[in-house]
Amino acid sequence: MAVGVGIIGLGNVGSGTLQILIENAKSIQEKLGFPLELKTVCSRNVQQKKLPVMDGSVVRTSDWRDVISNPEIDIVVELIGGTGTAAHIIEAALRQRKSVVTANKELMALRGAEFWNIANQNGVNIAMEASVAGGIPIHTVLREGIAGDRILELYGVLNGTSNFILTEIEKSGAAFESVVAEAQQLGYAEADPSADVDGLDARSKLVILAALAFGERLTPADIYTEGIRRVMPVDFQYAHQLKHTIRLLCLARETGQGLLLSVRPSLIPQSAILAHVKGAYNAIWIRGAYGEDTFYYGRGAGSKPTGVAIVSDLMRVAREIRFGSPERVSPFAHERLGEYKPLLMATQELPYYLRFRVEDKAGIIATLATILAKHDIGIDAVLQLPREDWRDLPFVVTTEPAKEQSIRDAILDIGAADFLVEPPFAMPMERGF
Repeated sequence: MAVGVGIIGLGNVGSGTLQILIENAKSIQEKLGFPLELKTVCSRNVQQKKLPVMDGSVVRTSDWRDVISNPEIDIVVELIGGTGTAAHIIEAALRQRKSVVTANKELMALRGAEFWNIANQNGVNIAMEASVAGGIPIHTVLREGIAGDRILELYGVLNGTSNFILTEIEKSGAAFESVVAEAQQLGYAEADPSADVDGLDARSKLVILAALAFGERLTPADIYTEGIRRVMPVDFQYAHQLKHTIRLLCLARETGQGLLLSVRPSLIPQSAILAHVKGAYNAIWIRGAYGEDTFYYGRGAGSKPTGVAIVSDLMRVAREIRFGSPERVSPFAHERLGEYKPLLMATQELPYYLRFRVEDKAGIIATLATILAKHDIGIDAVLQLPREDWRDLPFVVTTEPAKEQSIRDAILDIGAADFLVEPPFAMPMERGF
């Protein structure tokens, strides 16, 4: 007996998913032992869409309610994104006792645990492998592959657009704005790239991964977030002198006092495997108490890599529907998520990279040293590359390990100095690799 599928959303990812379902139908059936039968496709402009050749019985509709109400559909695939209509689609499908497959990281970060409760109440499932890291099966890894371990730390490069921008700045020395324009021309960045370059997309993904890894119910607002807008080519020059590079790093670290979470540009050693994740690729490095280090790498986006994750979810959920699975695994890997507030990032203690742009005057280093000492921050090194423009001279101070709150307080004090061209820029220097 076939399992019926309805797809809502035929954009880039939806079209890729549809193509895989049609072109790979024979292989999918051989693996399952039964077919996935596409019943309905839905898009606002479905009649104008150029779609793969489908069976003549497949219904095309512009109204998502037609998918939810179709009694032949067992699994609804939500691929429209956003937190408005998509939420209505998912909740309506679950209450109609239809399982859901989604790639919607933003919505699942906000309401995923709530949707899982509704799914449980109605005896159906919700699957979201494609919501994080595109073609990397990281949910399956955390939910099942290394479920026997206790996770201590998780580091991720989870936004391909930002990673492309940073690695292009590093490679070419071009300014942020020109690399963003290039990313837009290549289709890596949206017309408004804010969600990517300000860290918001990566933050949603980290919410989901932290729930899987640590069993905590979090919201995006719980995670300290900084974007990459202030990273300059000169930062890579200084980072290389320090044998480091810069990545938009997602961090979830268990400490004796609680969980630390952040999304921010950070210096990481060039010897670390994450330093070699370039372009639009994603990667996740996980450290367990027993299995120690494991690493997962692949395309973080794209219609076909993400489509593979969606179709794989469809196959898993279809097996459950076809054969029954009373002991289902939660999509968050834990029977219940704890209600938890993470530690304030200000409690973190690491070395820091402080970049200053100044109008060159006598006594600047002495002034900075005095302020840093006032906040119990020791200087590790001072770096200054040759520069002709004395009115805009960038240089770097690296610190000994210090509390982030002390760094913030010192930067606030330094911000009043009359020699600054712009406020100081701080990045942590991660040591956990």
